[in-house]
Amino acid sequence: MIFLGIDCSAISASVAIVEFTDGEVPAEKILSSSYTNVGLTHSQTLVPMIKDTLENARLTLSDIDFFAINAGPGSFTGVRIGVAALKGITEFDGEKCFSVSTLESMAYNFRGVTDGIVCSVMDARCEQVYTACFEVNGTDVTRLTEDTAVSIKELGENLKTLRKNIIFVGDGASLCYNILSKELESSLAPSHLVYQNAVSVAILAKHGMDRGEKPVSGEHILPVYLRAPQAQRNLKKGN
Repeated sequence: MIFLGIDCSAISASVAIVEFTDGEVPAEKILSSSYTNVGLTHSQTLVPMIKDTLENARLTLSDIDFFAINAGPGSFTGVRIGVAALKGITEFDGEKCFSVSTLESMAYNFRGVTDGIVCSVMDARCEQVYTACFEVNGTDVTRLTEDTAVSIKELGENLKTLRKNIIFVGDGASLCYNILSKELESSLAPSHLVYQNAVSVAILAKHGMDRGEKPVSGEHILPVYLRAPQAQRNLKKGN
């Protein structure tokens, strides 16, 4: 079973093709992956990355069994571009798409790497973050809190209740660590694990399928926003 994962929910973008083999010992094999974090717009990079990742795996879109995308939270523009690209490449493919949480996919970076509490944080500006916490134990990832948008101060108060070392991951990791490390036992994710990765997107989607989640057609995949875009908030203030 082959999944194609997509992420462009923040400044970086990635595409990965992962093959899953079921059996007594399920296996995951990365067939091809592509990652960029050089500041180019996702509208420039994403579709060529999908094409190159397929070509490197010697596959075509028709070889892909299922598609998965980080549908948010994240950059409003990035999430929209990713969802639009997914809709475009799966327009005639029926129910083959999965939408996953950007925050949860980042926790999946730590499967089999280290155990502990992973706090995914994305900078939402205005001293707020998009965040959720997960406990990683071997290859198991357990959600502890729901995706939400909170102030960094409120996040700190919430994390104190966990009473364990916190690993910050995401583009808001350094920001939160610098502010909260004096009052929390915490650490920063290493650089190769700190950002979203399409490999984790594909693995999270497969695990969702194993838990009974059903794929949908691309037209039913929608961006996930935890708060209104800045332009809408400014408009409301003006009224």
